[in-house]
Amino acid sequence: MGDLVERITFGNVTEVKVVLASVVLALAVYQLVLISVGYGKVRLPSLSARAASWTHRASGDAIVVVIVVVALMCVSVLGFEDDELLHTLSGCALLVVLAVKIAVLRWWTAASRLLPVLGLAVFALLSLAWLTSAGQFLADD
Repeated sequence: MGDLVERITFGNVTEVKVVLASVVLALAVYQLVLISVGYGKVRLPSLSARAASWTHRASGDAIVVVIVVVALMCVSVLGFEDDELLHTLSGCALLVVLAVKIAVLRWWTAASRLLPVLGLAVFALLSLAWLTSAGQFLADD
């Protein structure tokens, strides 16, 4: 798998991972705005709560795919490094919380009251994973 990732990225795995992770983080901020409109906490004249909620869900599905791709790139090429423990733990926790959030959305609707907390946890863990990897990479250059 590592060789495939190296070939696809033309040997620029870290740079591609940083770009993808940065796009995901920017979209996560967009997700927060959308769900704030969806829950009625923020009102925008050009966006209804229903449209914002639908867009949040649809774009969230696409974001999850990109997060999984970045995670696979991390694990297949870089593995689990001891000196990157905080990044590894935040990334693993992010995947677990995402899985729980998806399970609540799709199958365990009785726990839907947990969605705001799960969503904020996803954002916090994504931000931490970004800061401990892409943020450091960008700060070093």
